[in-house]
Amino acid sequence: MPGVLDAIYVKRARLGPMDARLRASLVAGRGLKGNADQGGRRQVTIVARERWDELMANLDLSLDPASRRANLVVKGIELEDSGGRVLRVGPCRVRLIGETRPCERMEEAAPGLQDAMRERWGGGAYGEVLDDGEIAVGDEVRWDTT
Repeated sequence: MPGVLDAIYVKRARLGPMDARLRASLVAGRGLKGNADQGGRRQVTIVARERWDELMANLDLSLDPASRRANLVVKGIELEDSGGRVLRVGPCRVRLIGETRPCERMEEAAPGLQDAMRERWGGGAYGEVLDDGEIAVGDEVRWDTT
């Protein structure tokens, strides 16, 4: 069953704020157009909305997913142990490489959050963009089986 792209965030500068977008461009081999981090293996970061909501409930918090500082928030897709899989986001494919480890910025957002995110891929996943294309909040998200 497919999921949905719940949110898009672009980081305009290293350690800068995360700007919400309704639409964005993915650039193969680079990442999210306009994002501070480009190229390398960590071209885009993704967090699962359900996992984020679970963390918030467990810690009795109500932080917006933008606090996670991930580029994409997906609903209906389990990211745990997804390294090596290809995720289709709208018309684009992203090869997930591994788990995004929570940094000290998560502890700044809320005491205990960094530690709680270390379990079951709570920090989400990162990967390489395989296709150029436009994505939008509401786009279908599913595992690529080709």
